[in-house]
Amino acid sequence: MKRARRAPLHNRERWLVSYADFVTLLFALFVVLFAASQTKHQASDISASIEKALTGHSAKTRAKSTTIPAMPTAAPEPEKQKKPDDSPDTSLEQSLAYLKTDLKEEIDSGKLRLSLEHRGLVISLDTGAFFRLGDDEVSHSAGSTMDKLATFLGRIPNALRLEGHTDSLPIRTERFRSNWELSAARSIGMLRLLHEKYGISAQRMAIVGYADTEAIESNSTAEGREKNRRVDIVVLTDKSRDAAQPASSLNHTT
Repeated sequence: MKRARRAPLHNRERWLVSYADFVTLLFALFVVLFAASQTKHQASDISASIEKALTGHSAKTRAKSTTIPAMPTAAPEPEKQKKPDDSPDTSLEQSLAYLKTDLKEEIDSGKLRLSLEHRGLVISLDTGAFFRLGDDEVSHSAGSTMDKLATFLGRIPNALRLEGHTDSLPIRTERFRSNWELSAARSIGMLRLLHEKYGISAQRMAIVGYADTEAIESNSTAEGREKNRRVDIVVLTDKSRDAAQPASSLNHTT
């Protein structure tokens, strides 16, 4: 008698095998993706490090510098040309132009001359128009001209040198025994007038007498001796403020 076969049992948990296989594959996929990203990042860092060692700049820095335009560099300003040591001061050139207009009548009549030298602006006063013969006191007839000069001198800060000059004809009076004394006395007389009447500080002024040692014309003619008799008001440049410079030949004389 044949034994009857038992029907096979149905395994209800078989799906767990497929699910476990799927989870395993998915995990493997994530592992591969993560490993790939790490490898790419490390490769980038290695490449950047090598390039930085060779060129001194990283790839990131180079990329950044190429995307941001460099600011234009301003061209350096050309160095200002320095004024030569022997060039007249610009402000004195302006003063010369001003005095040429303000003292035009006196210039045209020969009472004074203007010149611009390396040491400063020279205002040369004819002693015949400003002093009496053989005297050291400024004449009252020169009052209007002195008013103009004092107004101008009071507006500028420059130091002043008052230089007395004579011709070569000797003088010997009770007051002045030589041309040296007369030239120095006229410088002092001009200083006293500018200080006492017009209030110009005596600390700005210095006096000197040259007698006939700094002639600008020949003393052999009356015309030359007349030009040599003068008192020069020298408006000094800053450079010559403390220098005791002798009178020099006139330039740009008006």
